[in-house]
Amino acid sequence: MSGCDSCSTDHIAKASQQQKRVLIIVLVINAGMFFVEFSAGLISHSTALMADSLDMLADAMIYALGLFALGRAEHWKNRAALTSGIFQMILGIGILVQPIYLISSNNLPDAFNMGVFGVLALVANSVSFLLLMAYREGDINMRATWICTRNDMINNVGVLLAAGLVYWLSSPLPDIVIGLIIAVIVMRSASGVIKEAWAALKT
Repeated sequence: MSGCDSCSTDHIAKASQQQKRVLIIVLVINAGMFFVEFSAGLISHSTALMADSLDMLADAMIYALGLFALGRAEHWKNRAALTSGIFQMILGIGILVQPIYLISSNNLPDAFNMGVFGVLALVANSVSFLLLMAYREGDINMRATWICTRNDMINNVGVLLAAGLVYWLSSPLPDIVIGLIIAVIVMRSASGVIKEAWAALKT
């Protein structure tokens, strides 16, 4: 029996180390892409790029919380998931405020930069998505990280769509609309994580 217990403990420890390694990699990817994409959004006057970059920041925070919760008791994992959901919701609300500034500035977003950095972000998120796919049915904390990355890829496609429409129509409206849609996706995802984590904490 003790031999089986030892094997089980070793297996859990190994799995935990694998999760830790994956979370560190996706954390570095998302933190780096936040700075790159946010800077590109400011230079390009793009709501969609800045919204997507803030979503990258939210994900980096979620991965950091995931690292904190890794190997801890279940209630710590649920608290980490709840915190990440609340942080996502706050950023989603922040994204909603951006279009007010951009409408008043009346600047046409740079469609070329939007396309280039949209593709770069999509590649980065695709790598994260593949790394996290093995944990999509795991505990609430790892499941939340996978859901966030999946949503990011949808957002990236939205940025590319906005870039094409801005170029075609010579109007900032598609960029603003896509930015607002990204905010709604972020907030909806956050709401789901908050509800699930809160329900788990109450049981």
